[in-house]
Order: sequence, then structure tokens, then C-alpha cells
Amino acid sequence: MQDGRFPVELAGDVPVVAAPEEIDITNAPDLRSALLQAAADGPGTLVADMTRTRFCDSSGLHTLLAAHKRAQDDGGELLLVLPDAAVLRVFALTGIDRMIPTFTSLDDALQHTSPGGSNGRRRPDDGLQGSRAQTTGTAARPEPASARRRISGAAD
Repeated sequence: MQDGRFPVELAGDVPVVAAPEEIDITNAPDLRSALLQAAADGPGTLVADMTRTRFCDSSGLHTLLAAHKRAQDDGGELLLVLPDAAVLRVFALTGIDRMIPTFTSLDDALQHTSPGGSNGRRRPDDGLQGSRAQTTGTAARPEPASARRRISGAAD
């Protein structure tokens, strides 16, 4: 059950889960629950916003891989917002950055979603594979931060 430690906001129809500063064995199961709960509304793109994340151990990597696999099994995908070079290095060393698309900002990640698809589903012919995919020029414009709405999580 989600306890509010991992706020979820909607950017358009795309759920965005805010990951903590450190992802480790103590909170990875709760992060997994938050990701699964956010994706429960239907297949499509789900974003894990790791902007604050400065550390991610193997349990965190496993959690993100499990969420990625679950999203793919349901016809969607997981996108990661991962601007921290140290954390990105761990993803690169393990090869996870080649399995789960990573972006340096939330707006970049949201540009790779399609407004015509369910829950922000990317078009299958957009040619985006792997990490830091390039904009195709036909991607949807992201919603400004002011248009995003919080759907769960702790009060500020």
C-alpha cells in the first residue's frame, strides 16, 4: 500500500512517480508498489522521476527492471528521468540504460509520449529505442509543469 512517500502526479495522462533521494533495500518494495499502483489505470507510458535520486542499489535496479517488464507485458513502457551522472553510470555499467529509456529531464521524457495513445502510449513506429532517444519532430509537446496535477502522495 502506498503511504505517500512516493508522490504520483499526472502530466497529461502520464503517471509520474517521484523516486526518493536513495533507493535501497529499505524502500525499494514501496517504490515498486507505487510504480505498479500508478500503472494500474491501464497500459501506456509510466515515468519514474529520479531527479532527486543520488543512490540506487541492486534492489532499486531490480525494482525498476520489474516495473519495466510489467509495463511492457501490459503493452506500455517505463521511462526514467535520470539526470545524476553517478546514478546514470550505474545504469550504464549494468546495461539497464539500454533496456529502459532514460532522459535527463521530465519534459524530455514527456516529449516521447503520444497524446493519441492510451495513457500516453508511444507510437510503435516512432523509432525510439534505448536510452536518450532523439526527438523525431512528431512527438507530443509536454504539458507545462503548471498543468501537472498531483494525484497522490504526502503533503508538501
